[in-house]
Amino acid sequence: MSLLISVDEGDFNFLLERTGATRGNLSVQVSKLKEAGYLSVKKTFKANYPNTLCTLSPKGLKAFELYVAAINGYLKS
Repeated sequence: MSLLISVDEGDFNFLLERTGATRGNLSVQVSKLKEAGYLSVKKTFKANYPNTLCTLSPKGLKAFELYVAAINGYLKS
């Protein structure tokens, strides 16, 4: 999710390259974040190849902000 904070959207290959995750692991993570309502996922085609485009939802942004605040609070105590 932290990768999507700095960009409007990221496709599966962008996320794969940046995270170093396996395709299977990233696919599961994207699915779980989508189910939680943290990501919007749009499946399209790019040059005749499947393309999965992910964007951070408002709910996902709020959850990430709360996570960062909790970590900061923990580190300051």
